[in-house]
Amino acid sequence: MVVICPKCKTKLKVDDGKISPGGSRFKCPKCSTILLVKRPLPVPEKVVDNVKILVAHSNPAVSNEITSLLQENSYRTITAADGIETMVKSIKELPFLAVIEVGLPKIYGFEVCKRLKLRPETKGMRFILVSSVYDKSRYKRDPESLYDADDYIEEHRISELLMNSIAALRGKEPEKKEEQIEKPRVEPLKSASKPGTELLLHPEEKEVQTAVDEKIERARRLARTIISDVYLYNTSKADESIRNNTFAAVFASEMKEGLKLYESRIPQEIRARGDFFKEALKNFIEAKKKIL
Repeated sequence: MVVICPKCKTKLKVDDGKISPGGSRFKCPKCSTILLVKRPLPVPEKVVDNVKILVAHSNPAVSNEITSLLQENSYRTITAADGIETMVKSIKELPFLAVIEVGLPKIYGFEVCKRLKLRPETKGMRFILVSSVYDKSRYKRDPESLYDADDYIEEHRISELLMNSIAALRGKEPEKKEEQIEKPRVEPLKSASKPGTELLLHPEEKEVQTAVDEKIERARRLARTIISDVYLYNTSKADESIRNNTFAAVFASEMKEGLKLYESRIPQEIRARGDFFKEALKNFIEAKKKIL
């Protein structure tokens, strides 16, 4: 270890093996000051909280569904709505488990999982990816890569599989429960309009603007879902095409099918406000290029 003489500021290299449990005295070779050197106290290792779970999903209705289910089973929950917030809260709160949407905005969920697994403070976390498969009949196989996640659940099967998955990760027998009636989703509206503009609108106009903002967010969420699902089930092929700048050609049929679905679910008046599908695809490819 290296110690600094408080008098002359000379740096002294001290062999740890020569320091006794109660500390040892050394003389500074420059100013002859006697130094009492003690071994530094070990820094306690931070451990994950075994009753805390992070729920990371961009859809408030799905986030509320997962959170309610976890709280009913005595877990404490924290929530995040995008990839950056998920990273920050995971490092700060150290939950033992994160339930993460694959298509999170800002940083996709599978990338969040991969990054957190590489960090020393969060490498002990467990991860369940929530895959929002846009066509339930399309994929009859597991995703090509879970990016170090421990499990994945398709969104429409959360209430059915989540607690059993958590029990398995904790090494417990899954609990047998009576068949549950699916609760209706109540999705709160949130405004994406510019700050201050609400002061210029009449109540009726604000209500209309809020509805439009929410529909735009749904359009963006669906676009991310379609693209993330295509990637999750074709990881190696997608990575190679992105490296070669051929993603559009290689996945032309998948993108055509995805765009058709997008246009069937998103009203024309919302699509006229922006090409959110193209925006999501561009952002995804740019983000992957930086990593690859």
